[in-house]
Amino acid sequence: MANKVFVTGMGIMSAIGNSVEETLYSLSNNRSGIEKIRYLETSHKDNFVVGEVKLSNKELIELAGIGTYNRTTLLGYIAVREALKMASITDMKEARTGFISSTTVAGMCHTELLYKGFFEGKNNENFMDHHLNGVSTNDIASHFGIRDYVTSISTACSSAANAMILGARLIKNNILDRVVVGGVDPLSKFTLNGFNTLMILDNEWSKPFDENRKGLNLGEGAAFLVLESEKWVKEKNKKVLAQLIGYGNANDAFHQTASSPEGHGALLAMQKAFKVAGITPDQIDYINAHGTGTPNNDASEGIAMQTIFKNHVPKFSSTKAFTGHTLAAAAAVEAVISILAIQNSMIFPCLNRKEQMKNLTITPVDTLEKNVSLDYVMSNSFGFGGNCSSLIFAKN
Repeated sequence: MANKVFVTGMGIMSAIGNSVEETLYSLSNNRSGIEKIRYLETSHKDNFVVGEVKLSNKELIELAGIGTYNRTTLLGYIAVREALKMASITDMKEARTGFISSTTVAGMCHTELLYKGFFEGKNNENFMDHHLNGVSTNDIASHFGIRDYVTSISTACSSAANAMILGARLIKNNILDRVVVGGVDPLSKFTLNGFNTLMILDNEWSKPFDENRKGLNLGEGAAFLVLESEKWVKEKNKKVLAQLIGYGNANDAFHQTASSPEGHGALLAMQKAFKVAGITPDQIDYINAHGTGTPNNDASEGIAMQTIFKNHVPKFSSTKAFTGHTLAAAAAVEAVISILAIQNSMIFPCLNRKEQMKNLTITPVDTLEKNVSLDYVMSNSFGFGGNCSSLIFAKN
């Protein structure tokens, strides 16, 4: 497995922008996308703030220009289109190309609206066949003519990281030349109600790594990266954005919806990422933390970081106060943000944080930092069921 894996394209849709350019502008100007609910039809409209993409379904259909699809497919399609354009890919047949997409909501954002009428015979069956996890993946792949390898991943909040890990391994093992990897999740009543039932939503702006944190703000979005082999990049003289040098996945098997207090899963995932990357913890310049703003996650992740970095933790922050927690898309959204940090020598802040966490000795970056040399950046994504993944990106 000697093949290096390079990132040659990125595309993103989230609460802070409908492109990579708009995302960078929001991040570098401390512009959060968390607002009162505008588009999701829910009785909780005035109770919570969320990170919605600032487009209605009708506007998404117009922007995508591919016909009428559910919100999941439309968000994913637009992000993939931007990533392929950035990577200058127009011919899918010239190389062995794969597509790995992740989602947790899938088509439920539409099918959940049909539930009540279904048993009364009043159901409009539009979108019923788009309910399942892999349908949006197949639709997007079909539109772009990707046929060599297409699959879906759903491992909660680490989904997109695991899509990237699988894509990298397929390239390293010379099975594919390039893979489009990432994730997409729209907001839905099911997820809003579910997280509310778990009592881990903050009805105000979330404040990751703050002593008085109360929970997360849900978000929606899509982000995809184009991974290409070293051989293919050299042959085509491709522009490289960053290199994916390390990755690790582990499970702490502690609880269905909570991480272990000691952060075992997070620690194992980071250790594996360092082993694959062939670098040591002291070489990391910045960590884009999972940082959901929940009491459990921030304490668990913080302890894991203190353990592996032996209390010499590099600069870190959570960017979820910008975008909200985009679930299956989160790792891809934050991979894009991590690469933007490398490219622009910036560390984007942990918004809204005011008070030091009492059980941690470390403090996140809470103001925008510029002109920071970033050679190695770690991005963490830890999901329900204890599924933990860490990625390491290197400056090219």
